Parts: sequence; structure tokens; C-alpha cells
Amino acid sequence: MSRVVVGIIGGTGLGEALGTLGQGEVREVETPFGRPSGPITLTEVAGVPVALLSRHGEGHLLNPSQVPYRANIFALKALGVTHVIASGAVGSLREEVAPRHLVIPDQVIDKTFRRAGTFFDDLAVHVELAAPFCGGLRNALVKGGAGFPVRIHQGGTYVCMEGPQFSTRAESELHRSWGASLIGMTVMPEARLAREAELCYALVALPTDYDCWRPHPANLDQSKLIEEILANVKIATQNAIELVRRSMPHVAALAEKSCTCQSALALGIWSDRSKLSEETRTRLRPLIGKYLG
Repeated sequence: MSRVVVGIIGGTGLGEALGTLGQGEVREVETPFGRPSGPITLTEVAGVPVALLSRHGEGHLLNPSQVPYRANIFALKALGVTHVIASGAVGSLREEVAPRHLVIPDQVIDKTFRRAGTFFDDLAVHVELAAPFCGGLRNALVKGGAGFPVRIHQGGTYVCMEGPQFSTRAESELHRSWGASLIGMTVMPEARLAREAELCYALVALPTDYDCWRPHPANLDQSKLIEEILANVKIATQNAIELVRRSMPHVAALAEKSCTCQSALALGIWSDRSKLSEETRTRLRPLIGKYLG
């Protein structure tokens, strides 16, 4: 790899704050899977080239089930991105994971069912996903968080539910019984698609409140609760942006290291490539071109 190009996918809060990372060239990208959530801004952070994309689009009009995950990841790949740092607001399933902390999860339980989960509708492709987040990129974020004034949890399981409604109390208790730490709606199929695109992918999760397993204080009415959550989103967003800035030198250093994420399709394409149509070859060339001979 000659250099690292980082795609930053901003979720709730961070999506609207991406502009604070820098101004740059705005690209409108077309993909075989439609248009991404919005324009992609090409700029630099700490000397590292980055591509900024708001997951929910301008004005946060796309709910989690409507996000064009395939178009987003394909567009980043087509623009030369090699590593993706995503963010997302989550609910906490653990007492010790408090609002305004940051979490760099290492596992996912996927409960989504309405979303296209693969690029490969016309051929059989099976990628390894035992470790859904890139270990090298997670480690770079951990290094960037050294001495950080806010607690950063290393590891944890993220339950990705379909939404857009939140959990019932019974569901929340079930997720806790599974040993999960976080509940959210956006990391899947995003992480899986990044692996199919041979991109290193890691998530900075932003706990905004405790999920409904933990009763809210009796003296906190609904409007006050929302105010508190929005304040937590704002603070967690600022913390996440600062963590990304601090981590960039460590992310850039990954250019010198090989990663299995970047060869995920080497053994994953099970179809006879000689049988692929020219249309499929052309449409998916940014993803599988190097394996077509």
C-alpha cells in the first residue's frame, strides 16, 4: 500500500460536525448502487487525506433502514479510500459504559433484516467476518486515545437492531443477557460491506444514554431527558472528533503494514469467474477487478 486514505463516516451528531474537520473538494459520486447519502468532501486531517461522508445525509433525513450503505461504501472505495473510521450514537447496555464515554467495539450481533447486505447479488462471495472490525485500525484509535481526558472503552459487543423504534424493556434485558455492551442501528451492514470492499473498518461508538433496561430518574420528564441526550450527543461528538485527530498519525503508519482486511476476497469468491457477465465485471470492477485476471 502506497498510502492511507481515510474515509470518515459521521453518524448522529458527528455527521453534522464533519465540516469542523476541514474544508475541501466536494464530490458528487454515482455508483451502481445509487447515490451515497450525500456529497463526499475530500480534505486532509493532520496531513492525512480523508473523505468525509455524513451517513444520514444533509439534515439527517435518512433513517437507519434507509441509509444507502452499499452506495456509501462503494463510493469511498472508488475514491481511493483504504481505511474507514465510522461513528455512531448508541445506547449503553452496561452501567460502566456511561454517556459521553467513547467505545471502540470489537464485536457485532446483527439483528437487521430490511437492508441489502452484500454487493454481490450476481455471484457467490463469502468473506470472513469473525472479527468484524479491523484490529490494526482499532489499535490505531486506541493509541490515539492515550492520555485522552475522557474514558475510552476498548472492546465490547454492539447489537445492531433494525429500528427506527427503540428497544422494548424485554429486548434490552435480552441484549444484556447476551453480554452486549451497546445497542445501535447503523453498524450493519456497513461493517460487512467494508470487508467485502477490502477496506479496513473500525467504529467509534458514542453512548448518549442508557438503554431502557435502566430506568430514567423519576424527576426527569421527557423533555428534560431529550435535552440531556442531545447535550450528551454534542459532548460525545466533540470527543470523537478530537480522538480522530489524535489518531491520524497512527492510522497513517498503517501504510507500512499489511492487513488481511485488504485481501478479504482472495478466498471469498466462490463463483466461476469465467462465467461472470461483462456487465457484472464492469459494474463491480472497483471491488473485484484485481481478481478477474
